[in-house]
This record gives sequence, C-alpha cells and structure tokens, in this order.
Amino acid sequence: MSSNALSTVVPVRPGHSPGAVQSPGRVAPTAAALLESARHGLAGAADESGPGARYVGAHLAALRAAAAVVAARPTPGATVRRKAPRSVWELLPRVEPALAEWAAFFAAGAGKRAAAEAGLPRAVSVREADDLLRDAETFLSLAEDALGVPGQPLLPLRSAG
Repeated sequence: MSSNALSTVVPVRPGHSPGAVQSPGRVAPTAAALLESARHGLAGAADESGPGARYVGAHLAALRAAAAVVAARPTPGATVRRKAPRSVWELLPRVEPALAEWAAFFAAGAGKRAAAEAGLPRAVSVREADDLLRDAETFLSLAEDALGVPGQPLLPLRSAG
C-alpha cells in the first residue's frame, strides 16, 4: 500500500471504538466511500417496488457498511502471508466484536439474497424485505458510530402489507 493511501483522510466526529487505524475523528477514504455507497444503496432499496429487489439492495447496503468497518480496522492476528479470502461477515466480528451478532444475522440472510437475485418469485415476502431494510438502516448507523462518522437521518420506509 502506498503512503498516500492513508495520508488522505476525511475528517469526521471522533469515534468511540478502540482499534481504529486512523487518528480519532478521521476515517480512510475507502471506508468513507463504502459508507456513502451503503447509504445510497439503502435509499435505492427503499425505492424498489418489488420485495426481492428491496431485500437484495438492503442486504448489499449492509455488506458495504460491514466492508467499511473491516477496511478501517486492522485484522487482529493478521500476518503478511496471504490466506484464503474470507467473507466480510467472518472478518467483521474479529475487527469489531460489538457487531458480531449483526454479522451472523446478515450472513444467515445471504442465501435468501442469492435466491432473490436469481429472481425466484417467492424468495422474499414484502414483510421480510421491509424488515431487512429497517435492519440494514440500523446496522449502517451502528457501523457509522463504530467508525465515528456522523449518522444520517433515517429513511422513510413503506409499511408491510
């Protein structure tokens, strides 16, 4: 990694989580971009009319938020040797233990997301999509808090039904 990759940082409010790579109040541009992408993904998911597309969008937004946390934190016990790729849901509890239950929750929903992406008509109900959208919004807020990034207002969500 070049020295310029970490020298450019985006100022934000100080974080409360230990182990941040950057000094308090700063997050790497990669993490900031992933958080922004997650926020836009949630907005896009909220605009989707079909429950499958809404579920997929919400799950992918949560994935981006988790990736932001993983990108901003050193992996405990990481060595220079390359290992097999790991899921962000496997890495997240190692770098931010407070989000371990969320990682398990979203990892468990990956199969349902894949079914919805494949276009299976009954893969996801309207209620499941709306619930995941709310859960992803909560998770994104927690990820922002973990990184010390100012939160954004909640998205207006449709009611299930």
